Amino acid sequence: MAGPKTTILLSIPLAIIGFLLSRAPFTMTSIPPTKPWADGPMKLITTPQFLTKKTDIFTSGSTHMALLHNSILRGYNSISLQAPHILDQDKSDFVGYCLAWYKFVKSHHDDEEETLFTKIEDLLQDKTVFEVTHKEHEAFLAGLAEFHKYLSELSTPADYSGEELLRIMGTFQEPFESHFHSEIETISKLSDHPNAPKEGTPENAAASATFKAWGKSTVTKAGMTDVVPFFLLNLDRTVEEGLWANWPPIPAPIKWGLINIAGAFHSGWWKFTSCDAAGQPKELWALRAAEIKAERDADAKA
Repeated sequence: MAGPKTTILLSIPLAIIGFLLSRAPFTMTSIPPTKPWADGPMKLITTPQFLTKKTDIFTSGSTHMALLHNSILRGYNSISLQAPHILDQDKSDFVGYCLAWYKFVKSHHDDEEETLFTKIEDLLQDKTVFEVTHKEHEAFLAGLAEFHKYLSELSTPADYSGEELLRIMGTFQEPFESHFHSEIETISKLSDHPNAPKEGTPENAAASATFKAWGKSTVTKAGMTDVVPFFLLNLDRTVEEGLWANWPPIPAPIKWGLINIAGAFHSGWWKFTSCDAAGQPKELWALRAAEIKAERDADAKA
């Protein structure tokens, strides 16, 4: 029979798990969008695989990159649309949500430059394939840095200004959107490169493994309790006739844990996401909250 000390020790992890589950994204109310949603103002990307039905390594790699890019673009759109409507009590969580987006983008950029692009250049024996891409990165990095500086240096979340955040976002929106679309086209076209490995060769298998390994690590190493939930909660599993309903290809229980256990650590942030824990588009929180507040204020004056 377990003694009092053993019972107490066993109850501690159970209490922690219970606390985390009470804050998990799957417990949050989800309403289908009826107002402007996160498919604008930045246009989302149609994946090369959906467009062409090709399955070579560069079509597949660019497709998976497009899905990741779309999560970032929905993140940007969800921030842009909600920024002017943040209630005072939600400012701290919204700032956290915005900084998670920044961390996602910055980590993604750095990982491409330091790892993926170099490996593809070596594979193709061509150091010129990403010349344009490097220039595109430079075009939005200054604005992205200003976005981070503004949010991270707020004296208090109460000082947050939606007008100022939108001003900053407007300084890099065009080059950012252009690059996120252009990069997908650049990678997909590499299947026509004269040094692209042929199907069935060891070089092709190695290149495929490189894409898969990079895809698995690029988000998780960026942050398990902030970037990973951000990515998965802005991933619309209903798009392109449900082709990506089970993407990324990780076991369902692990994906559930990444969303709901890891996501519980910053639970307040995820009310601003574009999708719910099941990957279904949901109404943007701040638009709904601002509407409810306006209705209550009108009733109070009546």
